[in-house]
Amino acid sequence: MDDYLNDMALFVEVVKAKGFRKAAETVGMPNSTLSRRITNLEKAIGLRLLHRTTRKLELTEAGQVYFTRCKRIVDEARLAHEHLGEMLAQPSGLLRASMSVDFSQVYLAPLIAEFSRLYPAISFDLDLTPRRVDMVSDPFDVAIRMGESGDSQLIARPITTLIPQLFASPGYLKEHGEPATPAELSSHQCFTMLRAASWALTDGTRSMTVPVGGRFTLNNVGLIRRFATLDLGIAMVSKGVMAEEVANGKLRRILPQWHGHPQTVYAITETRLLPAKTQRFIDFLRDRLS
Repeated sequence: MDDYLNDMALFVEVVKAKGFRKAAETVGMPNSTLSRRITNLEKAIGLRLLHRTTRKLELTEAGQVYFTRCKRIVDEARLAHEHLGEMLAQPSGLLRASMSVDFSQVYLAPLIAEFSRLYPAISFDLDLTPRRVDMVSDPFDVAIRMGESGDSQLIARPITTLIPQLFASPGYLKEHGEPATPAELSSHQCFTMLRAASWALTDGTRSMTVPVGGRFTLNNVGLIRRFATLDLGIAMVSKGVMAEEVANGKLRRILPQWHGHPQTVYAITETRLLPAKTQRFIDFLRDRLS
């Protein structure tokens, strides 16, 4: 029975690593031994779990069902050991987190640095990407994302709310004038994330949607910030992104009574049963960002 459970855990590691070689390195086992263990597991079950080729490894239909269930069993077993041991008092291990480039650089970098000093036994594998990662098959403990995942099977915990505001440089405003009403934004150069975009604005009681556009369509907040300081247009981003530029006078807020609709940031996990390292990380971010 013990070998059977151990082989289940090895199978989960192979799928998460998307191959035998990397999984073998992770578990500290020869590649040939790991392959033999999985083959024996398939024989014991009576079904093929993996399609093996020289280029890649894929789950069979039975393998996908088996992996989903085994992963939960392995995660719960690991969590049970952790809660019974000293790890609960001093979390340790590798924390794998996926987050967007912009949010991590502006908001999370100093917080992760502080968290790493509080918990020196935790190491970090940080993946900076805008894509929606697969929390079941990808080896992430948590993903930090704007907006909910849309997948009802995942757990989304709110950690903070960002309010987009309007900013422009003194140089841009001197050349083009400062808009006095939201409607005037349509005649200005505005940085957009999508072509033919519009901005939804509110002053707390009224709401309106203003069509905006300009010469620059971007998908990076850092570049929007930089272009705004170069007098190229008006930006709508959360105030934390522009805090340093506002403080040194390179940018200033315009239409201060108006702002975008609040955007909630979530910590997304595949399960509610979290190891101590992940739970502490989420709690820490929620506490600091609030």
